Amino acid sequence: MKYMLLIHQGTTPTPLDPEAWATLSPAEQQEIYAAYKEVNATPGVTPGNGLQPPDTATTVRVENGKTITTDGPFVDTKEALNGYLVYEADDLDAAIELASRIRRLASGVPSKFVRSWSGSDSRADIP
Repeated sequence: MKYMLLIHQGTTPTPLDPEAWATLSPAEQQEIYAAYKEVNATPGVTPGNGLQPPDTATTVRVENGKTITTDGPFVDTKEALNGYLVYEADDLDAAIELASRIRRLASGVPSKFVRSWSGSDSRADIP
């Protein structure tokens, strides 16, 4: 079964915010790098890309056949999606265990798994 883990970083310091990242000691920074490296090395994990902050995003909608773009979305920091990964696991319990490892890194901010479509569940054939 494939799962997609959506990683919400909240206000946990990341290298994307050098000022906040500098509040962590070099040992804490290395511990975080090592922990993410361990997660990414977990059999079945396909690392995703980290995401830029929400204020760099563009929302695209189509209304009455016309494409409309707006800056944003503008979300509360605790809701901001920081990254993702795909995990091929035997069951949901294994996916939850992996998510708990990420959650500890992100200071209690929730991580969410979404089950992916595969095989006969594929939506590629939907018109």
